[in-house]
Amino acid sequence: MNTPATISYDNKLEEIDIREIVRSIWKQRAVVLLFTGIGFAAAVGYAALVTPQYSASTSLRPVSNTDLDEINESGLFKINPMEALQRVGSAMESYDVRLKFFSIYPQYLAPIRAPDKSIEQTFELFNSSSFTLIQIDPNKSSSISPLINLTLTYPKGIDGVGIVKDFTSFVVKMEKDRIESSLKTLVANRIDKIEKNLDSEKSAYEANMSSDIAHLLEKDKIKKEMLQDELKALRVQLQARKQNRIKELEEAISIAKQLGITMPSTPSSLAETGSPREGNMIRTEVNNQQIPLYFMGQQALEAERSTLISRRSDDFTEPRIDQIQKELNLLAHNREAGALKDRENPELFVKGFVDSRADLARLKNLNINFNQLDLIHIDKPAFEPQSPIKPKKALIASAGLVLGLALGIGVALTRRIFQL
Repeated sequence: MNTPATISYDNKLEEIDIREIVRSIWKQRAVVLLFTGIGFAAAVGYAALVTPQYSASTSLRPVSNTDLDEINESGLFKINPMEALQRVGSAMESYDVRLKFFSIYPQYLAPIRAPDKSIEQTFELFNSSSFTLIQIDPNKSSSISPLINLTLTYPKGIDGVGIVKDFTSFVVKMEKDRIESSLKTLVANRIDKIEKNLDSEKSAYEANMSSDIAHLLEKDKIKKEMLQDELKALRVQLQARKQNRIKELEEAISIAKQLGITMPSTPSSLAETGSPREGNMIRTEVNNQQIPLYFMGQQALEAERSTLISRRSDDFTEPRIDQIQKELNLLAHNREAGALKDRENPELFVKGFVDSRADLARLKNLNINFNQLDLIHIDKPAFEPQSPIKPKKALIASAGLVLGLALGIGVALTRRIFQL
């Protein structure tokens, strides 16, 4: 059976080697110090030559509900504080909105704009690494209320604070203008709709009024014609009745002449004609039969016939004719139709006119001062930074010192190896 050999390490030899290395480095301390100085100098030079980068930020929070009451009470446009904050945040994040801002304010990019570069090209380089937008949702974080934080990182020479302030004002104003434009469009559309509805109702009212007048007049016309027909028929009837009466009288006159009845008489008195009368006598005749007309006597019958022949109108003999004349006089003017025609302000009778005019007056007098409207609350405005965020000179110098020292030690160790 073979037993593996045990290899023993000489700790003393290892200790001697480390001492030799340290001694060798110490002997070449000038080289180490040289490279350390070079590294430190290079780091300090880089920190001095690189363009400082600064940071400016602003924080936005939602306003209270009362700040938006003026818009919401219009009844046409509804927006709550959270929606207003999100609208502003979305606009701030928009590439197009940022480009439009720098197109209007090109002086902000003038310090970094090359002569051969357009404002769009300069903005493209600046926008890719400068803007940072953070939206904090209280439901997903420890924050009590929603928050939007806009941070701008910019090189020395650019007015970063001015960009943040003006960009925030620009976005807020742009959103106000959008809301104002939307509200004006809604108001104009609502006014146009109400006016069209009013015109439609007026047209319908005028058509209905004309129809009502026509029906009233037609009804009166028909009634007039029926009354006139009735009047004509009554007059024909009266004329026929008169002619019949005249013929009846002529027949009775003929009989009275034959009987010699000149004055009104009775059948009994006619029977006693020629008999002697003693004293004063009063006769009373009771007879259930109608006495023939000729007993009225020739004189009375001729007088009645003469009167009937000379009569020019028989209207007074029929009470219904007076009633018809009265009704015809009443139908000469339809007061209801006349009142409809003579209405000075017919629109007052249009259905819903009062409510529509009230809505029109309210909409036309709707005046919201958007200059005093607050969409968002600037919780923390942008301030001038006290120091740049880049470069961190102390860190760069320390890194240069460490790297120079490491490089110097490396060179020293390399020289020792080659010397061996």
